[in-house]
Amino acid sequence: MVQRQGGFRRGTRSSMKKEVRRKGKISIRNFLRKIEKGTQVQLVAEPAYQKGMFLPRFQGKIGTVEGQQGECYLVRLKDHNKEKTLLVHPVHLKVR
Repeated sequence: MVQRQGGFRRGTRSSMKKEVRRKGKISIRNFLRKIEKGTQVQLVAEPAYQKGMFLPRFQGKIGTVEGQQGECYLVRLKDHNKEKTLLVHPVHLKVR
């Protein structure tokens, strides 16, 4: 069998693309932001920064912060009928 080419961003040309007015440098405020445990957050990928990015299938999902591991946060969310925990950088989180 042929091995598939590409990584987890395969087929995400439009969903992982920035709007024209959002292009440019990323705010340092988003990197240094502290989020409390139990806070509800929305997963919104920052395409310009790939570290700590989640899989595109979780784009727009809402979860709760369970803790911190290094500079990333543990986010628990429900994927259909399973509870999943993701390790996400604060650049990709939007506080609700």
